[in-house]
Amino acid sequence: MTTRADRRRILRRVTKVTAAFMVIVVLLILGFAGWLKSRNDGPDPVASVECEPFERPRTVEDINDFIDTQRPAPGWAGGDVGASTALADGRSFWVFGDTLRPSTDGGPTMVRNSILIMGDDCAGVYRPADGLAAIPDRDGEVGYWPTTVDSAPDGEGGTRVVVGLTRVKAVGDGAWDFQELGASAARFQVPAGGVPQLVEVFDIGPDEPDPSKPLWSAAAYLADDGTVHLYGTRRSEEDLVFGYSLHAARTTVPDLAHPERWEYWDGTTWVKEESEAVAVIEAEKGVSRALSVFERDGTWYAVSKQEEFLGSEMVIWTSPTPTGPFTATGPVASLPSDDEVVTYMALAHPELLPEKGSVVVSWSVNAVDPTTLQSDPKLYRPEFRRVPLP
Repeated sequence: MTTRADRRRILRRVTKVTAAFMVIVVLLILGFAGWLKSRNDGPDPVASVECEPFERPRTVEDINDFIDTQRPAPGWAGGDVGASTALADGRSFWVFGDTLRPSTDGGPTMVRNSILIMGDDCAGVYRPADGLAAIPDRDGEVGYWPTTVDSAPDGEGGTRVVVGLTRVKAVGDGAWDFQELGASAARFQVPAGGVPQLVEVFDIGPDEPDPSKPLWSAAAYLADDGTVHLYGTRRSEEDLVFGYSLHAARTTVPDLAHPERWEYWDGTTWVKEESEAVAVIEAEKGVSRALSVFERDGTWYAVSKQEEFLGSEMVIWTSPTPTGPFTATGPVASLPSDDEVVTYMALAHPELLPEKGSVVVSWSVNAVDPTTLQSDPKLYRPEFRRVPLP
């Protein structure tokens, strides 16, 4: 049994959190709103995908089998996140966070992100011209962690892809020495049967880490009426409370870039002051930093690993409305961390292999001591499971 002292030790060593920036999906569906400022001039024509034989997974078990048996390939040996989206040509586009590379590659053995392209008979690692991260670092200190991905056909057989990102800054030499700075996004153009081309990278808002405020990019949901429901997670200031509280806001697509125009749920109604936002899920036995919130058949679901790294259970909360009351149901999966391995970033994939009454979920797995990953990179790959919906 993990003691509180063990938990405190793990927490000190492993505090990596990622923020799922689902609002980028909205921008994609509505044509990439023009208020986002580009930092890139155009697509990179010399990127490549190194193709290897591949059979498309048909079940969740197939996905796990592929992840478990995939040998280290040029550019990829392991990574976290593992979000995916379908391309118009039938292939799929997968994004990973901090990515382990084989030592035989040359260059860095870890980059902030990577992309895999998978089709009916081919799987390959996307390699940018410089051979480094798929979405390049902003500078020597700030890089990008993918947290979500979505796509839309471009009308000409190709696909527009947007990757939601958290930008992070290195604050030391260790693997866990980082600071979250805010949300960002990258846009790719993928021609039919072709190589993805990075079109642009967006930083949304200034670099402004503030742990006392909810991180509003934790999850988002676009309702049929065009309302964007945003969810923020806030770290508790109470001792020995390891979960995050969940808070709700709402806005419209044109105002996504203007938080001062958002409305916040105060427990009774929508108000203009962020400081009046109350928790719709409390931090005690609360959610992780990043989670999934979605609606199906009139019920709202929040899916998360309870109490972040130091918890051991994946839980689904249900609510009749987007603002609660959210009620936790019994655990749907056991995801314990220990002194050697941590599990985190449990996410729902309601569009992946959908079946009535259930949802596909995933979670990331990592070694507490990252020096062990080169000898056993399979310790650093996501796992998938189908779980029942309450």
